[in-house]
Amino acid sequence: AVPAFKQPFDGAGNKNNSRNNSTTKMTKEVEVSIVLPTYNEAKNIGTLIQRINSSVFQSKEIIVIDDDSPDKTWEIVEQLNHENVRVLRLLKGRNLVGAIQKGIDEAKGKYVIWMDADLSMPPEVIPKMVENLEKYDIVTGSRYVRGGKDKRPFIRVASSRIINIVANMILNFKVLDYDTGFVAARKKVLENLRLPPSIHGEYCIELLYKAGRKGYRIKEIPYSFTDRKAGESKTAETLFALWKMGIVYIKRIIRARFSEN
Repeated sequence: AVPAFKQPFDGAGNKNNSRNNSTTKMTKEVEVSIVLPTYNEAKNIGTLIQRINSSVFQSKEIIVIDDDSPDKTWEIVEQLNHENVRVLRLLKGRNLVGAIQKGIDEAKGKYVIWMDADLSMPPEVIPKMVENLEKYDIVTGSRYVRGGKDKRPFIRVASSRIINIVANMILNFKVLDYDTGFVAARKKVLENLRLPPSIHGEYCIELLYKAGRKGYRIKEIPYSFTDRKAGESKTAETLFALWKMGIVYIKRIIRARFSEN
């Protein structure tokens, strides 16, 4: 049995009673909640959890939100049998932002962090992010502040750079990496900032811009972003696909700029 958590949910975050449920409460006070949205990350998730547990020394919980992966990522997490790991299996639909928001809602920690589960983002940066949350409301991993690097193929680096240049021209230059997806924040802040619905990762642009407009203090921490270690990428790979995705991102930038909220 998994002592941490096992509870199926449907795509709307509701319990699905057609599957067996078993829940064990974590009694230890949690300082940091780390949310990992997953879809077909069976080859990466075990290593990532091990690295998190080896590098993050604060009292923590790891919440894996799995979009019912065909490769049974959720089952692998259950079999790891870590006391500080919970897995929530979403049984209907794939929704990155919905999965992250579900993890935020379930988080028990004072601080909440979310990141990709494909080993492209180093969990070893998390302690520094948490340390900075003593002074800031939101701390992001950044590829574009001094010391940060983007080590992916040129076409993907170029597309991300262009999106961030456009974002800074239309929004402001207070955040250099608007579409990072590697975010830490105080739980109380996230109770006032729900993640906006999105198709891809463009939610992060609107989230950070609105956070700045509301007066929340944002800090960027450098890190090296690499290509995934194993498995298939969920993002666009061809030039045409990247162009289509870029249009979605630019529309979100304009929407954020002229939104009343």
